[in-house]
Amino acid sequence: MGFRLRTSEKTKDIFEELTNQTHLKPFALAKIAISLSLKEYEKEIDYDDDQDGLELHRQTVTGDKDLIFKSMIETIENKQLTEDEFYPDFVKKHIDRGAVIFINKLRYSGNYERFIKKILSGEGSI
Repeated sequence: MGFRLRTSEKTKDIFEELTNQTHLKPFALAKIAISLSLKEYEKEIDYDDDQDGLELHRQTVTGDKDLIFKSMIETIENKQLTEDEFYPDFVKKHIDRGAVIFINKLRYSGNYERFIKKILSGEGSI
C-alpha cells in the first residue's frame, strides 16, 4: 500500500503559484485539485508519469476521509481500485489534472477572492 506520491513538476509549479496567491498549503491545494478534477471528470485522464514535483503523504492528503476519497474516485472511474491503484496512482492523476483546472479557473476569475465568491454563490461554472 502506497503512502507517498510525487506530483508532476508542472503541478509543483502550479501549487507554488497557487500558494503565493491563496496562502494555502500543498495538502489543502491537493484536496481542492482532486475535487475540481472529479467535478469536471472526463472519460480518460492522460497520465503524466513525471514524478519530479512535490511529495505528498497520504495522511495529509486524504487523512481520516481516505475511504470517502476512495469511494468518490471509484464512483467516477466506475471501477473498484486496489489500495495501490488508489494511492498513489489515481490520486496523483486527479491532483495533477485538478491543479491545471484550479489555476485556469483562478486566472479566469481574476483573483482568489472572486474565485471563492463564485464558488460560494454557485455563479457560473466553476
